[in-house]
Amino acid sequence: MASINKHIADDGKITYRVRVRLKGYPVQSATFDRLTDGKKWAQQTEAAIREGRHFKTAEAKKHTFAEMVDRYIKSVLPSKPKQIKDQGHQLRWWKERIGNYLLADVTTALIVQYRDDLGQNRSPATVVRYMAALSHCFTIAVNEWQWLEDSPMRKVKKPKESRGRVRYLDDDERAKLLQACKESSNEWLYMCVILALSTGMRQGELMGLKWPDVNLKDGYIILNETKNGERRRVPLTGRGLELLKQHAKVRRLDTDLLFPGKSPIKPIDLRRPFNNALKAAGIEDFHWHDLRHCTASYLAMNGASLAEIAEVLGHKTLQMVRRYAHLSDGHVSSVVESMNNKIFGV
Repeated sequence: MASINKHIADDGKITYRVRVRLKGYPVQSATFDRLTDGKKWAQQTEAAIREGRHFKTAEAKKHTFAEMVDRYIKSVLPSKPKQIKDQGHQLRWWKERIGNYLLADVTTALIVQYRDDLGQNRSPATVVRYMAALSHCFTIAVNEWQWLEDSPMRKVKKPKESRGRVRYLDDDERAKLLQACKESSNEWLYMCVILALSTGMRQGELMGLKWPDVNLKDGYIILNETKNGERRRVPLTGRGLELLKQHAKVRRLDTDLLFPGKSPIKPIDLRRPFNNALKAAGIEDFHWHDLRHCTASYLAMNGASLAEIAEVLGHKTLQMVRRYAHLSDGHVSSVVESMNNKIFGV
């Protein structure tokens, strides 16, 4: 219930002291020059308290954006070890620009302003990652800390990302690259490129392989550390399996890594040998990660469905592999033709 007390100052000025008392909640009070304003505030405050909104708003006026980011980095990011570096950097970018604002004053329009600034010299995909880091930070502040009633990110639109790069080696390019890798001074380059092409493993997954995770007898690898945080079984077959069996016979005994560098606890860095091989093969506009695109593209051209490609690459959804859909058009056409022949006898 609300109570309103009228007060007349020595100079004759009239003010109204309004108090809202609800059982189980602290008393809320405010002073107004007009009685109508006091009554309106009392109604709104009482409704907000009953609906659980008032104290969140009050918390938003006590904490700055910088406090929210600092707490998130300290208490939440450690649970996401693979994202600590990148998301920490992204959140500090936001903090440098709006860190002094109270959370109550951080609006959708303010975030949109800096989203647009961010997009001036960064790709849409990068902007989306910066926004995703901030969005989760706000979500935690709303749901767990109750510092906010709602996230201002909810109404911020993400920039449209490109469909993604699809660069794969044609038959001639592939033959030239593999030959250059064979002739490389690095004895492991050829094997690693073969494994990358035949399995679709990311560079970090491949370089981080350990012998206990490799089953040469049954032909598979278990990836315990993947980008999406889930374990993945990778089939090993053909030339890649053959090369790994040979490699196992001369493995180093001071490390579990398949491809250790000079230090037994760190994997080898193949960037320079790989770039030299590309140069020797006369291949341009190609990066190590494009070997993964090659795997997906070859799978699509050999009739694999998008779901099967996603399974091989370790994607949780089909969104990331839709870029390869056009490469399987021939397979789709043959499926449609087969269906028509079956039901119409044509």
